[in-house]
Amino acid sequence: DHASRTVIKGSRWLLLRNKANITRGEDRVRLYDLLDANRNLMIVYVLKEDLKQLWQYKYPKAAHRAWKNWHRRAMQSAIEPLRRFARRLKPYVPGILAHCRFGLHTSLLEGINNKIKVIKRMAYGFRDDEYFFLKIRAAFPGIPR
Repeated sequence: DHASRTVIKGSRWLLLRNKANITRGEDRVRLYDLLDANRNLMIVYVLKEDLKQLWQYKYPKAAHRAWKNWHRRAMQSAIEPLRRFARRLKPYVPGILAHCRFGLHTSLLEGINNKIKVIKRMAYGFRDDEYFFLKIRAAFPGIPR
């Protein structure tokens, strides 16, 4: 109906924002109205928030239990795009759960890669790969071999 459509229209960014970052009262009311107007949207929003919590776990077994619970709820929903997303996400679960043990973020990896690129540019023309890898190891003394 027209009233529900006006509530939903233009709310994409409101749905994509973290709930903690919605500080204005009128935005919170608008979000709650939006979720009340559409049951499927409410289910997806709740599951989105629950899936984001998976990155906060410190213990892999607890994270795996949370994943199985989330996956079960997503597959039980009657929302086919959500079920398809859950099926596509399943092969990546070991990598997601590895975040519990190794909390590496892409920012650290990007920094390491950029440092290696600088070393490579400085070593242009050298033909000794062993020396190149020694320079990389010297640039990161805290990382064991």
